[in-house]
Order: sequence, then C-alpha cells, then structure tokens
Amino acid sequence: MPSTAVLARESAPSHKVLDGRALAQRIRAEVAADVAALTASGWPVRLVSISAGDTEAARLYVRNQSRAAASVGMDFEARDYPGDIGSEELTGIIQGLNTDPRVTGIIIQRPTPAHLPERRLQRSVHPLKDVEGMHPANIGNIVYNDLKMGPCTAVAAVEMLRETRMSLKGLEVTVIGHSAIVGKPIAFLLMAEGATVTVCHHMTRNLAMHSRSADAVFVAVGKPGLVIGDMLKPGAALIDIGINQVDGPDGPRVVGDADFDGCHEVAGWITPVPGGVGPVTVAMLLRNAVTAAKLQRDHYAATFGETAPG
Repeated sequence: MPSTAVLARESAPSHKVLDGRALAQRIRAEVAADVAALTASGWPVRLVSISAGDTEAARLYVRNQSRAAASVGMDFEARDYPGDIGSEELTGIIQGLNTDPRVTGIIIQRPTPAHLPERRLQRSVHPLKDVEGMHPANIGNIVYNDLKMGPCTAVAAVEMLRETRMSLKGLEVTVIGHSAIVGKPIAFLLMAEGATVTVCHHMTRNLAMHSRSADAVFVAVGKPGLVIGDMLKPGAALIDIGINQVDGPDGPRVVGDADFDGCHEVAGWITPVPGGVGPVTVAMLLRNAVTAAKLQRDHYAATFGETAPG
C-alpha cells in the first residue's frame, strides 16, 4: 500500500524545484492588502531597523528589507549606531521604541559587536513588536502551538514543505541542524502539525540512516555539500536552508548545504539556493509585521478603548 507521502505526491505540483520567489510573491500580495486595510483604519505598519557598527552584511539586509517593506506599503526606518555604543544606551533606545505606538515592528540587524550580545538585544524587544519572531517568548510559544509570530526562516522553511502538498500529519521528517532559531523551531512547528520529527546534529552517529528514512529532510548547518543524493529516500522533499559562498570557475557563487545536482536526481521536490527559502523568509518578516500591527491594535483598543495611536 502506498505511503501517505506517496499518495500526497500524486496530487502535488508536477515540478520538482520549489519556487521560493513565486511563493514569496503570493505572500507579499496578501500582506500588501492587509497593510492597506490597516493604514485605512488608522494603524499604518512601521518598521524600525537597528544596526550597530559598520558591516556590509548588515547593510545588505537593511537594503533588502527596506525594498521589501516599500513593495507592500510599509514604512521602514533604518537607524545606524556606532559600533562602540553602550549596551545600556542601545537597550534604552529599544525600550523607547517599545513604548512608541507609532512603531509596530523592530528588527535587530546581525552581526552585532561583541559587547552587544544578540540574545540580550532580542530579549529587550517587546514580544508584540518582535517581527523576527526571535524573542524567547515568541519562540517558546511554538511549544504551545501558538504560531502567530514564529522565527521567519523556520516558518518559511515549513511553508516551502507545504508547497509539496504532502500531508504533514504522520509525515516522517529529519531536521539536520539544531540551532535555536532555525532547526529547533522547525521541529516544533512540524510536531504541532502532527509530523514525526528526528533532529540531527554534529553528535549524531549515523546521519544518513536518519535522512534516508525521512519523507522530508530539512538541512541548515552552513556546510556546502553535506547532503548528497545517496542520503535521501527516493521521492522525498529536501528543504535546503543553508547559505554558503564557494569559489567556482566563474568566481564566487552561493550554494546551499546540499549537493543540488545529485539530490535533484533523487528527491521528489527540492529547494534551490538561491531562490528557495531565502525570498520566503523576507516575505515571512513582512507577514509577521502585519500580525504584530494587528496584535498591537487589538491590545491598544482593549487597554485604552481607542482604535488608533494618538
């Protein structure tokens, strides 16, 4: 008798490569409609980005986020602070944004200087304005099946799996990588949907044994070529979250954690890098921003009996 995954695959899209850009575009269209409705009701969505120090990686993220926000009608303000700004001073700035009803979302850009630990800064963002979904409260809520503000990359990866139309109930899934903001949240998100999840990491003794038994494999470890075709069950879905820069004959290029060509021959579906989980992650940031604005609107109305900030 065919497995649940096989039966689901028969009704799924025929294309093998999952198009993250197309999914992101659909999500952005929904977000744009929500932003327009919120603005019309007197609650415009406004994001504030916090950067400390001068890093090219942070500047690239800010540019991409600014363009993405503009494309759906969100206001976006980038605040750049010197790398030697004190922890108490920056925390005070964030606390001020937390209490400003005109600001509906706060983004902490990475990397941060050594004296400004990312986790400490993230904890200082109010959970209702944590559009990245990385406050301990928002990550912890996943355990209780409260999925309103999940970590963007983890939620994006699960959304890519949904594109296969496989039923998540009872699905055998292997997650390679157990980071606090990607691997572990993916596992909890999938368990909330009824999947059976195995989480592998650097101490796992036989990685291939676990990956070969899975209907879907997620990989997010930052090691190019880690997953090869021989490590997959034929017809399985491979969601590659890795982003690595490697040297090629035509210069540097970006690849994932899987050997795309080899895995493509075996997998039923596979995400490309770039063009897979990445664009959907940005779209999830925008979706979280809308969710945050709605939650704050409702909280403001319940607390003050008003529908818009004064």
